[in-house]
Amino acid sequence: MRFAEFSFGSIRIDDVTYNHDVVIDRGEVLKRKKKPSKTFSEEFGHTPVSVEEKVPWKCKRLVIGTGTGALPVMKEVKKEAKRRNVELVIVPTAEAIKLLEDNPKKTNAILHVTC
Repeated sequence: MRFAEFSFGSIRIDDVTYNHDVVIDRGEVLKRKKKPSKTFSEEFGHTPVSVEEKVPWKCKRLVIGTGTGALPVMKEVKKEAKRRNVELVIVPTAEAIKLLEDNPKKTNAILHVTC
């Protein structure tokens, strides 16, 4: 998986530009479907990552890129990762990309690109 560009509002992965948050699930790049998490937006001031959305749990490590740090991750996600014995790494998206480039094997991701 090649990450060529990342800037506010877009990310380029394997020669495809995405203008939305993405989920990387076992090498497949998908649009993040955050609608199930929208009910928590008022509480967090932003749509967080919640266990209500489709989190790509089939991995040893899950990297969540928080944009510039704005994307909240609910404590239930952290608890679920622990329960599933999945290493959870929550970092700004630029740092998440470096982690994915360095060690992508058995690693899934949720990458926030819009703030």
